Amino acid sequence: MSSDQTSVTGPLRIGVAGLGTVGGGTLKLLQEQSELLQRRCGRRIEVVAVSARDRRKTREVEISALRWHDRAEALATDTEVDAVVELIGGADGAALALCEAALANGKHLVTANKALLAHHGTALAQAAEAAGVNLGYEAAVAGGIPIIKALREGLAGNRIEGAYGILNGTCNYILTAMHDGVRSGQVQSFETVLNEAQRLGYAEADPATDIDGIDAAHKLAILTSVVFGCPVNFDAVHIEGIRHINAIDIEYALELGYRMKLLAIARDAPNGIEQRVHPCMVPENAPIAHVDGVFNAVVVKGDFVGTTMFEGPGAGAGPTASAVVADLIDIARGQMVPTFAVPAKSLSPRSFAPMAKHVGTYYIRLMVVDRPGVIAEIAACLRDQQVSVEAMIQRARDPDEAVPVVLTTHEAEEAAVTRAVAAMAKLGSILETPCMIRIETL
Repeated sequence: MSSDQTSVTGPLRIGVAGLGTVGGGTLKLLQEQSELLQRRCGRRIEVVAVSARDRRKTREVEISALRWHDRAEALATDTEVDAVVELIGGADGAALALCEAALANGKHLVTANKALLAHHGTALAQAAEAAGVNLGYEAAVAGGIPIIKALREGLAGNRIEGAYGILNGTCNYILTAMHDGVRSGQVQSFETVLNEAQRLGYAEADPATDIDGIDAAHKLAILTSVVFGCPVNFDAVHIEGIRHINAIDIEYALELGYRMKLLAIARDAPNGIEQRVHPCMVPENAPIAHVDGVFNAVVVKGDFVGTTMFEGPGAGAGPTASAVVADLIDIARGQMVPTFAVPAKSLSPRSFAPMAKHVGTYYIRLMVVDRPGVIAEIAACLRDQQVSVEAMIQRARDPDEAVPVVLTTHEAEEAAVTRAVAAMAKLGSILETPCMIRIETL
């Protein structure tokens, strides 16, 4: 490491790769808040070099005075750069090459890349530790919410029992809009709300990563490592998205006293660590039930602190840039914190619980032919798997229409509920694929 990098008086010199929404926001924040940051760090933070795909593109921030690198990886060998900020995106390719090269060359690294960390986080943490440099990633999880700093520092005196949260603003916006439509009497389908989210810029043209739960799963894998001090294990995350959520299920959720949310959950269960992302019904009086729109929230349960909740914007140029610069401030101050709350060499492998072993309560909706014996057939499917019904809702409709039958269960093992639902789907009286949604009492 160069003497300039360890100096607490000379400027911290930054190289930024990727000048999109977050990159532009980061440069803007560093320029506009330069005096404030210098007072708080005792030294200047200066961007000296940048790299992006198109040098000629018109940008909101002035970059003409900065060194330009056509290849992002060149920032890693630029002798005038002390810390590299990777804002390219993607789990592999140029982003991974830059991060590996930066650490190999003794550069501090800050990234907002949750996909990269979900797949390569453990190896990058080991490389950062070996090089004696920081790996900061506050912006990779929950945007502007300082949840990584809270876990690694503010709550470091606690044994964390678990964490859960809303980690994807696109899904939260869609579910919120569907709830609002049901409550106002202007029911909207999932597809209609998704199209509106795309028009407003809350959803990508290809929204699969968001609505299929993958984005939230990337973030959860990172959180799990920080919470439980284990290597990042994205492959162990159970992932379900929200494509199958129907307005009728939102309606029944409200009637039963719940709100529908896509939650990312990490908890220490009897069969190992649960890592799961899926839609679920949460009690309407739970604080997280009222986190609406594009906001994110994370709830953490510690043995001494109790339950804490962090809420804020999960994306956007300003909030994400705020998180990126928070990591740069730590570097400028000379603060070193283990990447995943414990030294990389101390990350302890843990067993992960299979989803089939999860024990909880469930909502099941069936669209049936309204004829004698239907309920008895459904009850037999549950009885055969020893799943007990807590409540049932059945409303009469036009005889020519499918009739919804809604069940909620007592606690049961997921494998048993899944088998019961599969048996129901084979009944001649069931007209549509059954809908099963987990209920989380939190």
